[in-house]
Amino acid sequence: MIDIDIVTLSRLQFAATAMYHFLFVPLTLGLSFLMAIMESVYVMTGREIWRRMTLFWGTCFGINFAMGVATGVVMEFQFGMNWSYYSHYVGDIFGAPLALEGLMAFFLEASFIGLFFFGWDRMSKVGHLVVTWLVAFGANFSALWILVANGWMQHPVGAVFNPDTMRMEVTDFMAVIFNPVAQAKFVHTVSAGYVTGAMFVMAVSAWYLLRGRHQEFAKRSMAVAASFGLAAALSVVVLGDESGYVTTENQKMKIAGMEAMWHTEPAPAAINVIAFPNMEKQENSFAISVPYLLGIIGTRSLTKELPGIVNLVDTAHDKIRDGIEAYVALQKVRANPADAEARAVFDAKWPNLGYGLLVKQFRTDIENATPEDITKAANSTIPNVPVLFWSFRVMVGLGFYFIAFFGAAFWIASRHKLGEKRWTLWLALFSLPLPWLAIESGWLLAEYGRQPWAIEGVLPTFYAASGLTLWDLAISLALFLAIYTVLAIIEVVLMVKTIKKGPLDHNPFESAPAGAGVLPVTAAAAPKL
Repeated sequence: MIDIDIVTLSRLQFAATAMYHFLFVPLTLGLSFLMAIMESVYVMTGREIWRRMTLFWGTCFGINFAMGVATGVVMEFQFGMNWSYYSHYVGDIFGAPLALEGLMAFFLEASFIGLFFFGWDRMSKVGHLVVTWLVAFGANFSALWILVANGWMQHPVGAVFNPDTMRMEVTDFMAVIFNPVAQAKFVHTVSAGYVTGAMFVMAVSAWYLLRGRHQEFAKRSMAVAASFGLAAALSVVVLGDESGYVTTENQKMKIAGMEAMWHTEPAPAAINVIAFPNMEKQENSFAISVPYLLGIIGTRSLTKELPGIVNLVDTAHDKIRDGIEAYVALQKVRANPADAEARAVFDAKWPNLGYGLLVKQFRTDIENATPEDITKAANSTIPNVPVLFWSFRVMVGLGFYFIAFFGAAFWIASRHKLGEKRWTLWLALFSLPLPWLAIESGWLLAEYGRQPWAIEGVLPTFYAASGLTLWDLAISLALFLAIYTVLAIIEVVLMVKTIKKGPLDHNPFESAPAGAGVLPVTAAAAPKL
């Protein structure tokens, strides 16, 4: 068995690097499409201000893209370093989307981003516009393959466990790609990135208007961001509802945990708007509920029940017993591959093998597990309910705020009154960090809510970790935190410098034409000698 403290540190290290990395990803997704939209307007109208807008927001995109790459590469290596058994167990499935992400998405994005910055004077307007859209699509394709991999962790489909190789193997790669959980997570996640990009443009433009700088540039940028942000915010809520519905079908414990629903209620179930879950007593100390709403949203019916946490634990008892039988049969198959009876038992019971492995937290000889061991293993399937409950409400509450914010901004922009009310500009400026808060809350819900599973129902998290020492993890965690903090500071410093400098009249990545950025001296304005 692996020491649980080692597992906790491994989880903390991956969580820290992942959440740092996702500070950069959503802004990359959002800015990529915003600058493509702005350049499209430039090509259609020929107005130079739209070229300046594309260059400026493209520079911000480039800074953020570089930091995203620097922080993202490390995460893939962690699967081999910190989660070696995970890589061995499911590498045949999980590795394929990651490889496709590099081949189909990252190379596309990285190749054309150079042409975006250095090809303005070397390509036609339409040719450069195609490059910009390819950069945007590359960024989104990258997110697609990463979320296909993550979606499979949430809902493993298209694969079976091979007792001869002791690994999960692909049986239907199309099922992996078109996994409903992965598809729902993709559209929900990229929409959240679009909200982030739109809010960034709104906040920076509001700062310019408050300072009385680059007025026309800022107003046009805000108008684009307001309309794009409103569409994205509406999409986030609608697609988030779809993601929640898919989760209801495949991750019932996560749904019960984030709604603090301890016991199965008659359909349709009530939703807890506010609650204070008590993990020890397995009940809510206080709750304000709205009747029927959870059942209608979660099941889209009036008759289908949503199981409560306690009831799901009872179900886990049965799955654990089946998993133990599968484990015993597996040992027999490995000792004698020709044992047809043991193989038949394993083929029937293997989907619950992961539940049987949960017992290994408490004893190595799980074939001799007592009812008390099985009860402990079943109770370990309960996630941290207060964390899930409140992170979900932070995410959802901010989602509705973004709809109201961008709706108001769109209305103001449509009436050509941007910048007239200073309080709206201050609101935009102070709303800048909110998309990141919502996104990090969403990822906390998605990943922490899956515990105790690395692969839902298949591989327990504690079973997936490498056999590293405490010092190995403590030192590497400290180094990662230090390096990532430095990178985050560098990002902020570069962004602030770029924003303070403001949009330029020429492309800073190419040689400036003679006299660019220099105001002509007229006779009337010439100094007297």
